[in-house]
Amino acid sequence: MGSLSIWHWIVVIAVVLLLFGRGKISDLMGDVAQGIKAFKKGMQDDDNTAEKSEPVKSIDHSGASQAARTDVGSKAV
Repeated sequence: MGSLSIWHWIVVIAVVLLLFGRGKISDLMGDVAQGIKAFKKGMQDDDNTAEKSEPVKSIDHSGASQAARTDVGSKAV
């Protein structure tokens, strides 16, 4: 009862073909393929821009003198 026989699959495929038709299904598959190609191209573009980007600039704080800091939280109100 839990498994579907070959006849169930044939009926489901026939209903899908009747509802959508051959043209709509092939158009849908073409759109899916274009989406996958665009995704792959976008991933390759991201990899290329990551390789070409400049190294991250950082500020060296080791030589800088730090100003005297007062603890604001210890003042009595």
